[in-house]
Amino acid sequence: MAQGCLKCLKLTMCAANFLCFICGVVLLSLGIYAMVNFKFHSLLPSLASFNIANVLLISGIIITCVSFLGFLGALKENRCLLLTFFVLLFLLMLAELTAACFLLVKDKEIGQWLEKDLKAGLEKGKGKFGNSTDVFSEWELVQNTFQCCGVHNASDWGDKIVTACPTSTPLSKQKGCLDKLRIWFEDNFLTIGISIIILCIIEVLGMCFAMTLFCHISRSGLGYKL
Repeated sequence: MAQGCLKCLKLTMCAANFLCFICGVVLLSLGIYAMVNFKFHSLLPSLASFNIANVLLISGIIITCVSFLGFLGALKENRCLLLTFFVLLFLLMLAELTAACFLLVKDKEIGQWLEKDLKAGLEKGKGKFGNSTDVFSEWELVQNTFQCCGVHNASDWGDKIVTACPTSTPLSKQKGCLDKLRIWFEDNFLTIGISIIILCIIEVLGMCFAMTLFCHISRSGLGYKL
């Protein structure tokens, strides 16, 4: 009975990590494609290195590496790989919880920083619109997604309003992107919180499965089987 449960646990870990590995490869591929085919102008100058392409690339690398360790560790019943998988999952969960707590505690300071950085990013973005067909601006993405214009209103773009702001909505009805982003975050606060909780639960289950298999391997004396 116990051997059957452990075999089921091993197959579950392999299947789950394989699916995560595929997702990681897809994100990695999208990140590489975006970096090669688009020139990104950052929405937030302070986080210029964390544009869409880089975020996809980093996320893909992390998911691919962690899931590969979990898959190979479970498949080969290797204690070293399983322990590394456990530690990495724990560190990822700790980083996610720390970031979530920081956002909750420092929401006012973050709001002030966001407003200041958006203004700086908008100033750098002026002159990009309509001048180059290969420049993909995160400002364009945000404004078209949220049907907003500028930081506070369309006048932030000055004489670039016509080319910078979305054309699907009249300028008089377009709010600033800062307000739209705040409204979106408030409306989706519960969904974001639930998503973080679900992600942490998945990571905890992954750690539990890895440690259970690790203990079984230790007792059976197959610690470094390859």
